[in-house]
Amino acid sequence: MTPSIFTREDFSAVLKKLIDSPDNQHEALTNFIGNEFVKSEQLIDSVNPATGKVWIKVPNATAGEVDKAVEEAKQAFKTWSKTTVQQRSALLNKVANIVEEFNDEIAILESRDQGKPIGVAKVMDIPRCVQNFREFANAALYTLSTSTILDHPTGTCINYVKHDPVGVAGLISPWNLPLYLLSFKLAPALVAGNTVVCKPSEMTSVTAWVLMHVFKLAGFPTGVINMVIGEGRSAGQRLVDHPDVHLISFTGSTAIGKKIQEDSAKLNKKVSLEMGGKNPGIVFANYRSSDLAAIVK
Repeated sequence: MTPSIFTREDFSAVLKKLIDSPDNQHEALTNFIGNEFVKSEQLIDSVNPATGKVWIKVPNATAGEVDKAVEEAKQAFKTWSKTTVQQRSALLNKVANIVEEFNDEIAILESRDQGKPIGVAKVMDIPRCVQNFREFANAALYTLSTSTILDHPTGTCINYVKHDPVGVAGLISPWNLPLYLLSFKLAPALVAGNTVVCKPSEMTSVTAWVLMHVFKLAGFPTGVINMVIGEGRSAGQRLVDHPDVHLISFTGSTAIGKKIQEDSAKLNKKVSLEMGGKNPGIVFANYRSSDLAAIVK
């Protein structure tokens, strides 16, 4: 059976259907495994912060679903890691071009899912996502490894460093800048020749789901990019614990980051952590003293 071709018109229809479904009219979102959108065994609610109401249901991926995604990424690594950086760069630039073309539509969904103004998403979040894919795609073409000519003690020889992809990368991104921070992890991992299983925040996963359609439209090979949506204590923890995931990149709380570092150390995984918030809370003079404990927390 010949697989169906995903077109620009198909992608446009995906966006329109989401935009036109603000009150839970859309069918539940899916995981993205092996270049296919796969229904999850479990679902959870995703709330529109502006209304406080459920606007769509998303997966709560099981350990088994995470395992399937990792296996797809593991198999895809065998060929993806052997592609040239020029090939990988070209595909990432395709992703950037598609996201840029549909900037305004994606911004509407980012606003609805995360709560920020549409205008902010249009000029910051989505353009920064585009910039991430472009910058990593292009910088990788000109990144040089260090080399040294040694004349002593055995005569002239060259010492050089060769950078190789690690394997399957587990990418766990937060709720506050959903698409931008996910792209900040995806772009360098992919252009370096790694395959990925990403897990966006279950609270803000709609634009990540949209991005999986972009990868499909751009023509990425099967299994190179996989996504599971779910809670950190289940889907995220399985990703961290999986022996075939060789690298973890996490953005989130300090407490969870420390646990990820401890768990990953047992398997000697490479770990990248961006932890803790830096943004102040503003307390007005008319605050209620009964709320003080919650404000400090």
